[in-house]
Amino acid sequence: MKKMYHYATVEKALEELKDKGFSVDFNVEEKQILASPNSFGIVEIYRYEGMSDPDDEATVYGIENFTTGERGVFVAGNLSFAESDVAKILLKLEIDDRKNEDF
Repeated sequence: MKKMYHYATVEKALEELKDKGFSVDFNVEEKQILASPNSFGIVEIYRYEGMSDPDDEATVYGIENFTTGERGVFVAGNLSFAESDVAKILLKLEIDDRKNEDF
């Protein structure tokens, strides 16, 4: 993981990532991540925190498929994200990356 940003809105994060070449919507194409999770890495993370309600929190992941070079985004809402298989993969990638930064 290279960078973490905080923006006022998810829309702003998506605009920034699109400008950086993250064009695939991995919320739609999540089967790619599920089929080959070791091919993916988190390049950037954008966090959006609701003003008053924790349920308004979201995370926007900038993801790269290191095998194909394809770059895209995955938007994770607070509650809907926690239960999915893709969530488990992305959280593992995020944790593994943090462990690697410590060395």
